[in-house]
Amino acid sequence: MSAAEDAQAAPRRDWRAALAVYRHPRVIGMLFLGFAAGLPLLLTGGTFTAWLRDLGVELSSIGFLSWVGMAYSIKVLWAPIVDRLALPVLTRLFGRRRAWMLLAQGLIIISLTGIALTDPTEQLWLVAVWAVITAFAAATQDIAIDAYRIEAVSKERQGAMAAAYVTGYRVALLTAGAGALHIAAVGTWGLAYGTMAALMLVGVICTLIVREPEVAERDRKTAQIEQRVLDYINNTSDTGYWRAFKAWFIGAFVCPFVEFWKRFGKIALLLIAFIAIFRISDIFMGVMANPFYLDIGFTKDQIANIAAAFGLAMTLGGAAVGGLLVARFGIMRMLIATALLAPITNLTFSWLALLGPELYGLVFAIMADNVTGGMAISVFIAYLSSLTNSAYTATQYALFSSLMTLPGQFLAGFTGVMAEFMGWFWFFVSSAAIGIPAVLLALWIARVANPDRLPQPGREEAPAERTD
Repeated sequence: MSAAEDAQAAPRRDWRAALAVYRHPRVIGMLFLGFAAGLPLLLTGGTFTAWLRDLGVELSSIGFLSWVGMAYSIKVLWAPIVDRLALPVLTRLFGRRRAWMLLAQGLIIISLTGIALTDPTEQLWLVAVWAVITAFAAATQDIAIDAYRIEAVSKERQGAMAAAYVTGYRVALLTAGAGALHIAAVGTWGLAYGTMAALMLVGVICTLIVREPEVAERDRKTAQIEQRVLDYINNTSDTGYWRAFKAWFIGAFVCPFVEFWKRFGKIALLLIAFIAIFRISDIFMGVMANPFYLDIGFTKDQIANIAAAFGLAMTLGGAAVGGLLVARFGIMRMLIATALLAPITNLTFSWLALLGPELYGLVFAIMADNVTGGMAISVFIAYLSSLTNSAYTATQYALFSSLMTLPGQFLAGFTGVMAEFMGWFWFFVSSAAIGIPAVLLALWIARVANPDRLPQPGREEAPAERTD
């Protein structure tokens, strides 16, 4: 079957049914969970460093403290614990995913309050401790929310869940960025961080309201893999706590990766390659966007109003459209479309480089790039979600999300050298060309691993999806 025929075989809905996806209670709830996920990011990042510099903290100290953000990049290391470890009392009362969400949210509130009550000029070490706790708790919350988002609804609603998540996340970034700065300007930095700690209650309340996802813990093939672990343990001389820990460790840390490899075989490597390069064109271009605007003559006010504010609106609109189109046409068609649109829209910046500082050109380029970028985020999150096994949702998705950004972030370090050497026109042409392999791999995936046709492991015998 050709890629086109395979894509045509994907289920389709009419537009009314597709639009109804945004009325689903769990999709609405994801808007608030996305807000809770996005709020801590800048409070240990850009807003945090602005506060420290405003108080006169040395740049060297600020630079070292920026390392706290690495927690988001290495969260895959403890994602298996979130997947498998039951929390005393909390798991019994709220379920596996909500228990970890509530624990993480509680730690975020406590640590942000600690930052608010601590003076960095006198106790910088204590501020650093609170910031580290915030970052690791926020990364843990991300792991649990991602797992909940994947398990809470069926595959065709994943695009809408991603769109709601992205919308809440971006609103939170505005709140923790511009909002916190405005509060600090009229009050104090302590008041700003205290307010952000209080706003985390949005996530706590939502977590208490939503219900725990009801999914089958393991399918037959997953059970076979884990049985082999038990057979291996039974053939060793290990006893007592060491034996129990060894069995748990292999099941939590090794089995998720073994299961993914067994499920997809040799094509797993190409799937991983696709995950790594899908967003590389956007990341590659995005690093140089603001220097480009300034270089060709746009003012800071124009950049703020069009590239930032208008661009955010276009991204959120694109994310919503992406979720709708996934519900209407399925993941695969939209995966191919967004893989193709990302490099094409990069060429609008090559056109803008030739046009110069014309506002209509900037508006058109931002509209094209941010709408397709928002669509791509929703579609790709839905695609990554379709690759997970419900027995290992948190671990596998944490791995995929890390792979999604690391290669692009590494290569982005060379973009300044390229822009200086090539000039802006050819730089954006090259940023478009670097996205071509992702298009080719998307077409290949449609043929051999179409997510609209593959069953979701661990979900075949899951209870019917709840509507609350």
